[in-house]
Amino acid sequence: MVHPPAFLRHALTAIVLIALIVGVVVKVTAHDDATADAQTPPAERLAELPGGGRSILPEHRVVVHYGSPLDRKLGVLGFGTPDEAGIRLLGTADDYRAPDQKPVLPAMELIAVLVTADPGDGTHRLRMDRAMIEGYLSAARSVGAILILDIQPGRSDFLTEAKALETYLLEPDVSLAIDPEWRMGPDEIPGKVIGHVDAVEVNRVTAWLSKLVKEHKLPNKLLVIHQFEDGMIARRDRLTTKPGIDAVLNADGFGTREMKVNTYNRVTRGRGKFATGFKLFYEEDTGLMTPRQVLRLRPVPDVVMYE
Repeated sequence: MVHPPAFLRHALTAIVLIALIVGVVVKVTAHDDATADAQTPPAERLAELPGGGRSILPEHRVVVHYGSPLDRKLGVLGFGTPDEAGIRLLGTADDYRAPDQKPVLPAMELIAVLVTADPGDGTHRLRMDRAMIEGYLSAARSVGAILILDIQPGRSDFLTEAKALETYLLEPDVSLAIDPEWRMGPDEIPGKVIGHVDAVEVNRVTAWLSKLVKEHKLPNKLLVIHQFEDGMIARRDRLTTKPGIDAVLNADGFGTREMKVNTYNRVTRGRGKFATGFKLFYEEDTGLMTPRQVLRLRPVPDVVMYE
């Protein structure tokens, strides 16, 4: 018998050993990969806004109908049923859709805490019941809109009233608005004076809402701050923004086109990182501005609201 040279025997032995080792490694690796796949949980699917995505501004232009079903005088949102209000909202939103404009996100702003002349429990405010809020939330969802809950706190404060709405604010498509016009001092009566709020109180609401968004992995939320006079937000230069909150300074107040433009310029001046909003009144405005006129404002409003 002919024996292979020693170096060849050694090479053959090495090849066999390498093949065995590789086979073992492949099997172990495959087993480990399979085990890892079995142990890795599926990626968490985060909630999104109507139409997709998790950020509202600056990606969209938000077109809003405002009001309450308690009285048609409180705004266009209160006309008809919630479903009828949704259809009407889409008509207005369509007026702002154009190839050269941002995508439109429709929204309903429902007065969830209504200021009242009657003191009630001493706070001069009335909280809307669950059935009303859920009815409008359902209607908003049926037309691909978000719901914004508006607070007119009377002698209460914004953070207390916001926390009372937490159940709804945990929803991915519900945002918040605060109205300093109706933030009364301890001895003030709604309708007798124009209300006001300190920036510190607004910042507390912003921080609380931001924490809610972070802890529950929610999409961004609007925080709409209504204003038409300088004194309505004391120390406004101290207002802060927080992650997850798209904060908006919304120029409120009715009048002629010139008056409204002047108010808008004053409210948006020195706004810092805040987005801009512009409110129109179907009945109280003298000569309702057209969508084209609104879009000619500078800066162009991120939020356009109708009462």
